[in-house]
Amino acid sequence: MEKIITDQNYKEFFDAGLPLVIDFSATWCGPCKKIGPIIEELSTEYEGKVNVCKCDVDDSVDLTGMFGIRNVPTVVFIKDSAEVKELRHVGAAPKATFVERIEALLK
Repeated sequence: MEKIITDQNYKEFFDAGLPLVIDFSATWCGPCKKIGPIIEELSTEYEGKVNVCKCDVDDSVDLTGMFGIRNVPTVVFIKDSAEVKELRHVGAAPKATFVERIEALLK
């Protein structure tokens, strides 16, 4: 099930104790639409292990700024409330790319 993270609820996700994957995207972005279904699948497949969320950059300016998002889509990977910067991915990619990064996050 797809989860939406916003400026108002992000602390709930950070405090949940699970690793976090945030897809920073926008409704007007073509590549974002391409990876959208992949992010939804991953949210279901990793339920209970990782919180996989979407963040609309136009609606959550503070959260977007907190992570220095300059391009969409950008997917960030967070463990113990800190971004694992080497896992950050900018742009569209096949599902395998995101699975590989999530598995690295879980190690």
